[in-house]
This record gives sequence, C-alpha cells and structure tokens, in this order.
Amino acid sequence: MNRGNRIRLMILVAAILGLAVQTVGQENSRKEKDEPQGTPVLWRQPADIASRNLYLGPGGAGMKPNLRRITFIKDQPGGYSQKFRVRDASGREWVAKVGKEAQSETAAVRLLWAVGYITEINYLVPRVNIRGKGTFENVRFEARPKGVKRLDEWKWEDNPFVGTRELQGLKVMMVLLNNWDTKDANNVILSTAHPSTGARELQYVISDLGATLGKTGKLPIIWRITRSRNDPEGFSQDKFIDELKDDGRVDFHFTGKKRGMFNDVTIEQARWIGGLLARLSNRQLRDVFRASNYSPEEIQILTAAVKRRIKALVTLPKRGVSSLGLDRTSLSPTLQARFPPCNFQLPRYQSDSACASRDESTVAVVWGIPNASCNRDSSATRTVR
Repeated sequence: MNRGNRIRLMILVAAILGLAVQTVGQENSRKEKDEPQGTPVLWRQPADIASRNLYLGPGGAGMKPNLRRITFIKDQPGGYSQKFRVRDASGREWVAKVGKEAQSETAAVRLLWAVGYITEINYLVPRVNIRGKGTFENVRFEARPKGVKRLDEWKWEDNPFVGTRELQGLKVMMVLLNNWDTKDANNVILSTAHPSTGARELQYVISDLGATLGKTGKLPIIWRITRSRNDPEGFSQDKFIDELKDDGRVDFHFTGKKRGMFNDVTIEQARWIGGLLARLSNRQLRDVFRASNYSPEEIQILTAAVKRRIKALVTLPKRGVSSLGLDRTSLSPTLQARFPPCNFQLPRYQSDSACASRDESTVAVVWGIPNASCNRDSSATRTVR
C-alpha cells in the first residue's frame, strides 16, 4: 500500500472512531434524560396517626370511585387475582381486583398508610356491576390517577433506603401482616408530584398486598401448601415472634418468600414501628377491617390479632434495661426448650399484661445482661443464650 492510500485509510478509521464516540455520547445523554427524576420517598412522618381516617384510607372521601356507571376497558394481566381496567362515572380509571385478595389488600394498605408509608389508593366495593363483564362482590378498586407514571419494580436488597429505620420498619409490617409474597415484582416506583410542594418524587410502593392476613405456612419445605391469604382465623392463630437473638435482632416466625431479608431487623427498629402502631385506637383498627367489608366476627378476630402483634413489638425489651414477659404456652417449641419452667416472682408488664406472680408457666427475659438469673427474692430473669 502506497503512502497516499495509507493516509486515506487512517483518515477513514479516525472518522469512524469519531462517529462511534459521538454515538455513544448521544446514547448516554439520552439515557440520562430518560432517567426518572425526583426525590426517592418511602415514608413520611405521620403527625396525625391518632386522627387518621382509616375507613376512607389514603384517598379520603375525594378519591372514592363514582359507582353510578363502571365501564370495562380491558383485562389487566398478572398476579394471582382476576383484574380489570375500568372507568368510573367521573371518567377516572381504576384497576378492579376480584377474588380472595381484595379484602386483605384493602386492609393492608390502610395499616401501612396509618404509620406513614406511601401506598396505593384503594377502596373495597361490596357489590358492583362492571358493564361488559358482569356483577361482582367484594371488589378492590385501585386508583390510576392522571399525572402518576408507573415505573419499574424496586428491589428489597437494592434501593435508596437500605439500612434505614424506615425500610426495616416496612419489613416488620410485612411480617405483622403475614405477607408471604414479598417478591420484588410486587413493588413499584411511582413518578409523581408532592401533594403540597409540587416537587417531583419517586415513590417506593408495595403494589400487591393481597397475600396478607392469612397463614405464612409451616416448615420451609411445605409452606407453599400450608399458607393462606385473607384467612382471619388462620392469621389469628399464627405465631409472630420466635425469639430474640444474642446480638439484638428479632427472630420473626416467618416462612414466606425472601425470608432471609427479615433476619437483620433489630429490637430497636421493631420497637420503633410498634410505637407508631400503638398510637392507633381500637376504633381505627376496626375501621381498617370495616372498610374491607369483613363480617363483625372477622373484624373482632382481626382487630384482636393485630393488637396482640402490636403489643408484642412495643413490649420488646430495651437492650440491657427492660424485661420481656412471655407466656411459655405461647412460645415456639424451640423457646420453650430454652426456657424451662421455674417457680419465681414475675414482674408484671406496665400495661395490661396477663403475666401472673409465681406462675410456673411464665418466663421473663432480661436482654443483654450476662449474669441474669432466676432469683425468687427479686425480679425473675433468664438470660438469652
């Protein structure tokens, strides 16, 4: 190849390389422009917990669907339950979910919203006619507001809130609700504006909470066939906390999906979310289940079960300071083996505990005190080993 040809070849190669660099730059610039903008939000400080209307939920009265005419738009694929995209008489669009998950999801959303978590807006309609599909009972209507863009799913192990008290509290809420279907596909990021300031936000939401308020199943191998959803009796009978770990973590009685991610919740984090829940009144808790169209008997069962779980959280011991009273008959077999009966004087809870004095079926745990022992002349303790 003569010198002239070599020069022309070098110029051609340089031009191709320059064009490639320019193309890559344009692609990166386009990706940056397409990247959703906004402040990530998972939770807001709920200053009004005790006065929140848990019957109407996060949408309040203003967002309720206009049921005078519900028109079918299309089938909404995905998930366990049958769903339809519909339009109400005011022209607003909704996803209508029918079947067993509708009630439990309506209730779960209200409990999460009650303590500050960002949620979907939903309502339970006891009976509705969807033109083009038929008449259904217990239908969950989930809003699809204009101006809210639904983006990709978010991952429990990889998000802006990893390690924060708020994300850990959300994990506790999943166990409290017995949500055994905690896969990433049930999470979504919503791009929208802050309701007051108008600033853009990326809201991290759990979009599917239907597999709640049931049993999480027994044993890792067979939990898939023993779990349930929207099962008030089963939910009430399920255990909540197995034990407290030596390093200050809570061992929850949970056998659902991604169960390993719940292993890092500390006593302090569990007590924090429990303290928020404890500010809810009995009326508010009943309203959660009234809004979900449960029967009076089911409302009583679910309210009592949730109250027991809240109490279990708020009475967790402060490390090295407080004691935890436990009825041995309510413990898992593992804990019962670790705490054999002992006849001692047992201190009562500060609240309405059922712990009785000199009750052989009851134990008290002092957390983080290596030399704690069972002393009949003082408060009774056993150290977690």
